Amino acid sequence: MMESVAETIAGRLGGMPAGERRAAQTLISNYPVLGLKTVAEFAAQAGVSSPTILRFVARLGFGNYPEFQAALQDELTAQLQSPLSRQGTTASGGHAAFAEAAIDNIRETFRHLSESQLDEIGTHLADPRARVYLTGGRFTDPLARYLTAHLLLLRTDVIHLADQENSWRDRLVDMSKRDILIVFDIRRYQEGVVAFAEKARKRGANILLFTDQWLSPVARFARYVVAGRTPVPSAWDSSAALFVAVEAILAITTRKLGGAGAARMTAIEELR
Repeated sequence: MMESVAETIAGRLGGMPAGERRAAQTLISNYPVLGLKTVAEFAAQAGVSSPTILRFVARLGFGNYPEFQAALQDELTAQLQSPLSRQGTTASGGHAAFAEAAIDNIRETFRHLSESQLDEIGTHLADPRARVYLTGGRFTDPLARYLTAHLLLLRTDVIHLADQENSWRDRLVDMSKRDILIVFDIRRYQEGVVAFAEKARKRGANILLFTDQWLSPVARFARYVVAGRTPVPSAWDSSAALFVAVEAILAITTRKLGGAGAARMTAIEELR
């Protein structure tokens, strides 16, 4: 599978001049809709010139702006696909082809994750002053629960937002700029999850988003984005790459907590 535009941006952002970097960051915060507007509209919203937008598009490997827009349009179409529309996509290779696709998803996901980003996430999760809130969508909330269960062994103030979305709003009043809200959201993105993340950001919370390569709208508010590859030869998306990314972040967080995390786990074991 070809790289998404967002993945290409992530891989090339560090080498971009300031103007192109501003264009890239503005696009990601309004992904992919901003890129479907005219060059002039894109430039105005990013606060750069139209030639800067065209240089940015060329740096991403596109021959021209319409080619760039066609790629974004294809991604938008993919975002809207349902499991029903993907019926019949099972590859002839059977389980071996499925396993190879899942492994490739993991490999490509980590190729686009920087060590510095993972380290910063681990540092934030290890901060005892920060409360950690977690939630997910219909199919991704099990990942939120998995991460919650591990974090609770390592530190205090870890809250999984379960049950009805209406009950989550009560937690907003406690959120501050030190806190982190971890959101899991892959296609087809859930409006309630997106709306809650936006409200949490307005309260000052830092958003860590686990999403797919097409980027949930939550990316507009997120401080950290972990974009995992999800397509496999199936009607259903795979969360395997996101699961491994969660475990990598857990490993980093555990290391950063050091003796404090070990002492808490020891105390928990003694109570059993």
